[in-house]
Amino acid sequence: MGAAPIQALASFRNDYSEGAHPRLLQALVQASAAQHTGYGLDAHSVRAAELILARCGQPQAQVHLLAGGTQTNLLAISAFLRPHEAVIAANSGHIATHETGAIEATGHKVLVTPHVDGKLTPDGVRALLAENTSEHMVKPRLVYVSNTTELGTIYRKAELQALRALCDQAGLLLYLDGARIGCALTAAGNDLSLADIAALTHAFYIGGTKNGALLGEALVVVEPSLQPDLRYLIKQRGAMLAKGMVVGAQFEALFEDELFFELAAHANAMAQRLQSGLKAAGVPLLIDSPSNQVFPILAHAQIQALAGFTSFERWSPYDDTRAVIRLVCSWATGQEAVDALLSCITGLFRHDPPRSATGS
Repeated sequence: MGAAPIQALASFRNDYSEGAHPRLLQALVQASAAQHTGYGLDAHSVRAAELILARCGQPQAQVHLLAGGTQTNLLAISAFLRPHEAVIAANSGHIATHETGAIEATGHKVLVTPHVDGKLTPDGVRALLAENTSEHMVKPRLVYVSNTTELGTIYRKAELQALRALCDQAGLLLYLDGARIGCALTAAGNDLSLADIAALTHAFYIGGTKNGALLGEALVVVEPSLQPDLRYLIKQRGAMLAKGMVVGAQFEALFEDELFFELAAHANAMAQRLQSGLKAAGVPLLIDSPSNQVFPILAHAQIQALAGFTSFERWSPYDDTRAVIRLVCSWATGQEAVDALLSCITGLFRHDPPRSATGS
């Protein structure tokens, strides 16, 4: 007798498919009932910046609320660099792989070096510095990292400290992409705080889009020399929202208590439940991720069958018969959804493909 029919499952494609956490929606409802100063100068945006700076322990820093991650990376990196200067990143880095050449489109080359478990290493940075040594080449100036990485791994404090020490020695800037910084800071094994990241980087951003907000990222510019005229550049790049309170009210709600970290911790917990279940069933994984992204390795036929029940990213080839997929949990992912996905994948892995709810 065949397997019981399985209904369509929740999506595990990304962590921004849902709208926003109810408390953020309520904050927007309340903010929308009043008139506000525009362009990020409203009381909600100002309060959000104060809350973020208090967490960072850097009162001299600037906070700029922007709409999305690619926009934030493009704006910050192009603002921080002179025309002949370049960015160093791991070859898996988001700016090198998933931003459609946005940084290069501003005229700044992205120099890449092999990653180690998704992370950039001091040795990789040194190798690129040794290769780019004269005015006939671009001048490396900014080191880009993301936490979490594209593979869901996290930087430990010692790793960021080593990168910052090298940057100080070589006259480089250290910039951290924090699209999933909430998941990084609440992952098992993390020993960094938001204040640590603020102390170790020249600038970074806090991602809201992938952690319960409708939209929004908070760019934190710690280094004073990078702060002048940023609002001019934000406006020139089309990144200054007239209704800035839309982002401000959400970040105010995220940081007035522990909500930002609670949402990230939930996403991690659901992904770890999924990852543990896959390990127990013998499903191989590309990497042991401590955060909200999971990377199983499945046969092509299994991937095709799974696509009939849920959505996910087809991440990369693995060998002739298998490929890696990415499964992502969010603040809204429920335990029942995780368990249903586990049942489906483990059934496929046991070569007992589930029947479609409409099939025979």
